[in-house]
Amino acid sequence: MAKNIIDVRNLSKSFDISSKEPGLKGTIKHFFKRQTKSLKVIKEISFEIKEGEIVGFLGANGAGKTTILKILCGLIYPSEGSIIVSGYFPYKRRDNFLKNITLIMGQKQQLIWDLPPIESFYLNASIYDIDKFEAKRRIKNLSDMLEIDHELFIPVRKLSLGQRMKSELIAALIHKPKILFLDEPTLGLDINAQRNLRNFLQKYNKETNATICLTSHYMKDITSLCKRVICVHNGSISYDGELDLLLKKLSPIKEISIFCRSEEDANHLKNSGFKVKNKTKKEITIKVENNSITSALKTILNNFDIEDLYINEPPIDEIIGKILIKKDHDI
Repeated sequence: MAKNIIDVRNLSKSFDISSKEPGLKGTIKHFFKRQTKSLKVIKEISFEIKEGEIVGFLGANGAGKTTILKILCGLIYPSEGSIIVSGYFPYKRRDNFLKNITLIMGQKQQLIWDLPPIESFYLNASIYDIDKFEAKRRIKNLSDMLEIDHELFIPVRKLSLGQRMKSELIAALIHKPKILFLDEPTLGLDINAQRNLRNFLQKYNKETNATICLTSHYMKDITSLCKRVICVHNGSISYDGELDLLLKKLSPIKEISIFCRSEEDANHLKNSGFKVKNKTKKEITIKVENNSITSALKTILNNFDIEDLYINEPPIDEIIGKILIKKDHDI
């Protein structure tokens, strides 16, 4: 049985913020008598993550997702509670802890802009005390997995966004971290680059059993990679569990589009007691609860002459959108 690699208990984080009135008068007043207040952005959250899990953090902008990742990495000191990552207190930033983790942020970069990525790779290898022969082997393995080769010898400023992101991954993974913290890793990438990145992360997780904590506003990233999600709303956890169960809970109704052989059959179906969404001549769309799908299909197939039918799943983005605006007790 997999052990917990991340253990968070009653974690909270508060920031002191100041505000000033507009104009010169407000600036002078702010300079001599600054007013501050404490803002609690993370509110007594608790969760565990097992070794090898891929967990998605969902929430609206400002919900606290990135703050949680930064606390897990040790970049931000927690105000209250306890947190253990890979057996260490992250905020102490011990060398052995830092060798076990990596943080990738879609809007930040660690590569040296005017140098080829390969130079940054060897620099990172030196920082982690990896000899050049081993570093070369790891770079080759990662570049093969990411399908990037001669681009590694081109200055970073001349690479496309997708090529830079692949290079960022190699730089971040050269020390073989046990835990990957990914904050919007596909931000700005085109559809093909997003898909290639997701495929790489799936393969890397399978081959290394690395734990991955992921935030993303691209729902395909979440649905493709994460079986489990943690929903964050105003600094609190509103849901922690399987993504499939959440989708079923928030979308208890499916739509069935039915193509009848005659307009008469479509009219009979319309008047048969089903909840009709819309109808156009021979085509009719009805709404059916998930637990009644089987019986509804039997009724339709046994009593009406139809050409075809489709069961339509509601768009994932629409369902996830409900999560982002719901309060804790609503989910």
